[in-house]
Amino acid sequence: MLTGLRAGVLLLSVLLLAAPLSAQDTSQQERKKKGLEQEIKILESQIQKNEARSKDALEKFKLTGKLISSRKELIAQTNREISGLDNQLAQRRKTAEQMRQRVDTLDKYYSRLLLSAYKSRNMSSWYVYILSSESLGQAYRRYNYFKSLSDNLKAQAVELKQARGELQEEMDSIAVLKRQQQVLRSEQQADLNRLKKEESSYNSQIKALNKNKKKYTAELARKRKEVEKLDKEIERIIKSAMAPSSGKKSPSQPIDYVLDGEFSKNKGKLPWPVEGSIVETYGQHYHPVFKNVKLPFNKGVNIAANEGAPVCSVFDGVVSQVVMIPGYNLCVMVRHGNYFTFYCKLKSAQVKLGDKVRTGQVLGTVDTMSGSTLLHFELWKGQQHQNPENWLR
Repeated sequence: MLTGLRAGVLLLSVLLLAAPLSAQDTSQQERKKKGLEQEIKILESQIQKNEARSKDALEKFKLTGKLISSRKELIAQTNREISGLDNQLAQRRKTAEQMRQRVDTLDKYYSRLLLSAYKSRNMSSWYVYILSSESLGQAYRRYNYFKSLSDNLKAQAVELKQARGELQEEMDSIAVLKRQQQVLRSEQQADLNRLKKEESSYNSQIKALNKNKKKYTAELARKRKEVEKLDKEIERIIKSAMAPSSGKKSPSQPIDYVLDGEFSKNKGKLPWPVEGSIVETYGQHYHPVFKNVKLPFNKGVNIAANEGAPVCSVFDGVVSQVVMIPGYNLCVMVRHGNYFTFYCKLKSAQVKLGDKVRTGQVLGTVDTMSGSTLLHFELWKGQQHQNPENWLR
């Protein structure tokens, strides 16, 4: 019995040590899953709302591609959760079996005690048996035997009841895990069905793009001109902001080196400027269908967001420019020492030139242009553009 108790204590210790790690891992998985679900919700909403008015086939194609990618990631995440539940169920079943064996052992021992007590149930025979002892020592030993039998019977009854309760709790936990697993499998099947439809739509868009290559090539040429204008305007604005002051009215300001240092320390920790999903990353990309066609170099990231979503400053700074740029609508530039952040494709601005802004302060709202609701976000260090994804958390 003592060996069984030690094993039970050891098993309980292992489970208690593993519990915080399991809870932490589950919490991380839940956060990741919620993020993916929110990302998919935004993409689905944008594709659905802008279906009829979308003029930019490439943007729609990118949105659908990103949606498929996020959906696959969500399915993979659900797979990991199901696998985790499989492992938990296996461990729980093993624990339950050990508990059941312990209950069986206790039950048999308790039954033997009951049988002994039944055979000795006549109280008068106990007294006769004790009084007929040949010595006081023998009488004392006989008395202790009967007392020990009674005490053991009570103790075993308590231990057996407790063991049965623990076994029932374990079986209840297994039932809960099974229900969670069923829910996840149902969600996964629903996501697989949606993925199938999305991939079908994606393939249809590929056919449409190939069929109208001349039209979309002209569309791409127009977009390239818009990007070039944006790049030149941003370079001009930064150069002007960094130029030494001539003493006359000038947009240039002394560099706030304290702010510059603080901004630099927060690389990889900056909040996102808008809640959404990156549909085009920083750098050089090729057309997803016309593989030999280069897309304009993206000096920032394009983030799909809900229509009218608030756009926020990623760090403390000063508004250095609010300007309209063809193809990018309203753009706000915020200066953070020697760093600059640009927020383009805004519908409206809630700040003006010279305003001091704080981290998370709303600068304006994102606009829907050509059927797509995208924030174009850039981050520069001096006159060198940076990959925003390296800076955002």
